[in-house]
Amino acid sequence: QVRERLKQQVAEMKEKFPGFRPGLAILQVGNRDDSNLYINMKLKAAAEIGISANHIKLPNTATEADVLKCIASLNGDPAVHGFIVQLPLDSDKPINTEKITNAVAPEKDVDGLSSINAGKLSRGDLGDCFIPCTPKGCMELIRQTGIQVAGKRAVVIGRSKIVGAPMHDLLLWNHATVTTCHSKTSTLAEEVGKADILVVAAGKAEMVKGEWIKPGAIVIDCGINHVPDSTKASGKRVVGDVTYSTAKEKASYITPVPGGVGPMTVAMLMQSTVESAQRFLEKFQPGKWNIQYNQLTLKMPVPSDIEISQSYIPKAIDQVAKEVGLLPDEVELYGQTKAKVHLSALKRLKNQPDGKYIVVTGITPTPLGEGKSTTTVGLVQALGAHLHQNVFACVRQPSQGPTFGIKGGAAGGGYCQVIPMEEFNLHLTGDIHAITAANNLVAAAVDARIFHELTQTDEALYNRLVPSVNGVRKFSDIQIRRLQKLGINKTDPAALTKGEVNLFVRLDIDPGTITWQRVLDTNDRFLRKITIGQSPTEKGFSRMAQFDITVSSEIMAVLALSDGLDDMKKRLGRMVVASSKRGEPITADDLGVTGALAVLMKDAIKPNLMQTLEGTPVFVHAGPFANIAHGNSSVLADKIALKLVGKEGFVVTEAGFGADIGMEKFFNIKCRYSGLRPHVVVLVATVRALKMHGGGPAVTAGVPLPKEYMEENLQLLAKGCSNLNKQIQNARMFGVPVVVAVNAFKTDTKAELALVVQLAKEAGAFDAVECTHWAEGGKGAVALAQAVQRASQTPSNFRFLYNVELPVIDKIRLIAQQIYGARDIELLPEAQEKVALYTKQGFGNLPICMAKTHLSLSHDPEQKGAPTGFILPIRDIRASVGAGFLYPLVGTMSTMPGLPTRPCFYDIDLDPVSGAVNGLF
Repeated sequence: QVRERLKQQVAEMKEKFPGFRPGLAILQVGNRDDSNLYINMKLKAAAEIGISANHIKLPNTATEADVLKCIASLNGDPAVHGFIVQLPLDSDKPINTEKITNAVAPEKDVDGLSSINAGKLSRGDLGDCFIPCTPKGCMELIRQTGIQVAGKRAVVIGRSKIVGAPMHDLLLWNHATVTTCHSKTSTLAEEVGKADILVVAAGKAEMVKGEWIKPGAIVIDCGINHVPDSTKASGKRVVGDVTYSTAKEKASYITPVPGGVGPMTVAMLMQSTVESAQRFLEKFQPGKWNIQYNQLTLKMPVPSDIEISQSYIPKAIDQVAKEVGLLPDEVELYGQTKAKVHLSALKRLKNQPDGKYIVVTGITPTPLGEGKSTTTVGLVQALGAHLHQNVFACVRQPSQGPTFGIKGGAAGGGYCQVIPMEEFNLHLTGDIHAITAANNLVAAAVDARIFHELTQTDEALYNRLVPSVNGVRKFSDIQIRRLQKLGINKTDPAALTKGEVNLFVRLDIDPGTITWQRVLDTNDRFLRKITIGQSPTEKGFSRMAQFDITVSSEIMAVLALSDGLDDMKKRLGRMVVASSKRGEPITADDLGVTGALAVLMKDAIKPNLMQTLEGTPVFVHAGPFANIAHGNSSVLADKIALKLVGKEGFVVTEAGFGADIGMEKFFNIKCRYSGLRPHVVVLVATVRALKMHGGGPAVTAGVPLPKEYMEENLQLLAKGCSNLNKQIQNARMFGVPVVVAVNAFKTDTKAELALVVQLAKEAGAFDAVECTHWAEGGKGAVALAQAVQRASQTPSNFRFLYNVELPVIDKIRLIAQQIYGARDIELLPEAQEKVALYTKQGFGNLPICMAKTHLSLSHDPEQKGAPTGFILPIRDIRASVGAGFLYPLVGTMSTMPGLPTRPCFYDIDLDPVSGAVNGLF
């Protein structure tokens, strides 16, 4: 009856909450036969009822620490509602059973063995605790007789923590008069004779005689004992603690052994699990996070970004992780405010449906930027803290170059920030430093290999590359891969011919083709061109080289586009660093450095978890350049976030620069590799930038805005909306609805903001909304969030702009004509040579990542608005084969920024007493 009732309750849960199932975990240590039997009974019952049961089996070599770690993981798993530790613990190591049972979270302790649940039972808090399953089953059997417990005299024989003691408390709080007997009770028969209700759990075969029992008593026998019986094949039979043959003549009701209390104990375990699941559903709506949001106290005028950031105390990051459904063993804490998330979370959540995928981009910006990061944070704060949707922001990690240079930080601004913003803008968890180390290891390997090949014979090179260790020579795995690439299918170093040895040891790198540069995460213009190898120890081998800024490293792009450790390792191995003198590409794998790079990057591949001012979660992961790379945060962060938010949730990510650059690459590169499909484009526009596109004076960082930007000018604004129109068309070209976010500044008039909204809708935007989130936090972006919600429910007919199988020139031409508005392209001689080279080397089918100015739709930063009819010059083409794209160079640009006359670091300081960071980011 109990099982049928529970089965019906579970079916009702599933109907009300599709996809939900009560979850039971059974943790076993060792391999005892009796434990295996009991566990199989529980698993069978769970399957019959519809409970999702998980049997976790630790070996008998498990230590107490192993068991506690497993318990901590199960305590944090939201899919586990009931959790038992199968006793006894069958381990070779000493384990404190009391410590283990008390480690189980009380709200999941369906065995009722923790001290907290036992204490609540002893105090009579029956509705707020779990009762051990055997006493609970006994009580259910007593109720089934129809006899009132209240006022009856009850005797419990035995005082164990599992049966006797909790049975006493349970009868007491059901208003029976209870006596507990035990091994020291001298008048046991006399006490038994007084009992209206007798519960026996002494563990002694047939110790209670039938003649002791009061006529008409209810007898519950919890004992399981084995006695000799020559008639049985096993030579023994099972009996209880009561002499059944005589007791049944006196009792009105009696439980048989076996087959009485045992099945009820299992049924009560199932009932407690279902009760726990019901409590979970009352507290947490499936698919909805139970998240604590921070209330903002807005000030006018709006204080500095760092002042705002430091005025709010972030939630402990492990609390944020728990709120969004991450398990404790999936989170690696880096202090109180940031953490790394293990990729095991994605594996665990692989069958979960994805949420809605939103990309924030912008019109062609001024050098000051138009607030994409601020809008991204404002939108997630509005969706989460104000509309109570599951929502994640996924943003890039900023480089320290701009932070200390001219731009400052990238944590958002005003009341829409990722906090702590000084942690966000500085080292974070060291990912960029890991990329610096990995990149420079490759650079060192390139020059070292050239040096060693110039100064050694084939034989000497071979002896050093494949040394004899304890008399044995052996190829490493990466060397086997190189041999296979060369078509040499041999694994014995002694078997190679002289010609094969020559091919193996000589990469024969052409120094003039080296494309791999050293990197540093600091703006330093004097490293743009350097001479290396000037020490006498380099024996005259010197060459011109350069430093780039770390975020321009191909390894950063690899990190951003990888979908796992294995994929990252393969991409790292494919990275082309130079060509041989025969014109063949030389890869990181050829240098033998792939495994070492993967080791350096093994932690960097884990997304970083932070939070916004209003307490919504943020993944900060990867920060590739938006010109020579694709300018988007990591695929992995997006994928994990989409699983965590669930089907009705939202993931908001940001694409670097304007829609013609970051958004185009988001679609054609990131979405192509990730397989993810966006639902909505949020296009950020400002009156300031649109006036500039209408012919307004130049906007320069550090210089006050000209009066044209401070006064109403609808004619100038309307003319500049040509850029807005074009960027809306660019987004719609990919089949995705566009919502325009008009980021309002205090100098904008109502008429100007209304005009932008009107013209955006006329240009084909799904909606256009005025936003005041910089000054008001999420509240100022609620209308934007509601528009995004509506747009996400419309069909998204996403499509790529081009087929990667097209010739390289055709792909470049499509981007130039369709996205930029060019009449045609012109390839300069060096670019033509590269097209031929990369096509010959087999890289012609890679996507295109255009490297051009972000200050114009054209190649000329002075051309504003929406220019047409121009010829786009392609100066050169380079390959990021590991990341997976070719990047044509349009015009000139530096991958190592310089410091301005007055860098941002003038305003940054440290309080020596508190350790707080002061100044402007």
